[in-house]
Amino acid sequence: MEVGTLTVTTEDKHRDGGQAEAKEAAQFAAAEAAAKAKEAKPAADRKRTRNLSEDKRFKLFSGTANRPLADEIGRHIGVPVGESKIQRFADGEVYFQLLENVRGVDVFVVQPTCYPVDQHLVELLVMIDALKRASAARITVVVPYYGYARQDRKDRPRVAISAKLIADLLTTAGANRALFVDLHAAQIQGFFNIPVDHLFASPVLVSYFRELALPKLTVVSPDAGGVERARFFAQKVGAPLAIVDKRRTDMNVTEVMNVIGDVADKNCLIIDDIIDTAGTLVKTVDALYASGAAAVYACASHPVLSGPAIDRIAASRLVQLVVTNTIPLREAAQKLPKIKVLSIAGLLGAAIESIHMETSVSTLFS
Repeated sequence: MEVGTLTVTTEDKHRDGGQAEAKEAAQFAAAEAAAKAKEAKPAADRKRTRNLSEDKRFKLFSGTANRPLADEIGRHIGVPVGESKIQRFADGEVYFQLLENVRGVDVFVVQPTCYPVDQHLVELLVMIDALKRASAARITVVVPYYGYARQDRKDRPRVAISAKLIADLLTTAGANRALFVDLHAAQIQGFFNIPVDHLFASPVLVSYFRELALPKLTVVSPDAGGVERARFFAQKVGAPLAIVDKRRTDMNVTEVMNVIGDVADKNCLIIDDIIDTAGTLVKTVDALYASGAAAVYACASHPVLSGPAIDRIAASRLVQLVVTNTIPLREAAQKLPKIKVLSIAGLLGAAIESIHMETSVSTLFS
């Protein structure tokens, strides 16, 4: 039986203030510098930095959550995804078998915990356990989208801190290191007792909108919790910042109150990390147009797009929604012309190379 997703959104996302912005800014600057350095290097030098294809102590595996992303990462680093067998019993129970020797190998497992969240999470745990019992030297989980991240604190009586529970499960299963992209709350890194690398997708998104060169652009945060992310984006594209003040009345139910900032006759760009049911997004779009915006665009790292999201986006006045491929788009979303997908495979590939070669990853995330 297919299990749906339970989504909990909190108004206060518990950002870590200036530290998160500093990390993201440093990652963006480093990505630009690395791109320029790569262009300046002779072909022979570039080839020497990509030697993972000859390294017998490195292997890349993937679950079923986002195999296309894993394949693209493999092409970037010159290593094919390892052979394995993933099947399910009639009752849905997952079966996983490695078809390659991993004894003493540095293994990376790509598996976002996207819809169906619980199914993909258990699949990841079973894969980790199999790798541990096959004597892998080190297991790094590459989780482009961390499910349950929105449940990172007790915002109501008698609720679970599910983000911490998932961290414990991954560690107990045998993960030695974790690599994430745009955690909903940066402090989730502290839930782990293993090294965590936290990447930001913003360099990819910023580059796209720089090339688009929208005139009279204003960057908009859809809530107070996303101001740091939106401010960083605004600085990189040289645009002013506006904020939408909202009140959340229930889970996935938001009442937009007012717009703080000048958006009249401006091209507005809404910046968010997760778009789930798109309720907040559509109401933010309506509020911006009501305040005189000329056109409204949006971008987000994780296109969860559950429930009525596709229909809401299609019926809205949103010009374009730009997302990354941390989560594979469903068929209905792929058919919607308003949605454009950018790849973060190169970013993840560079991080995986650095982790394996024991070089600094701080140029990518800190």
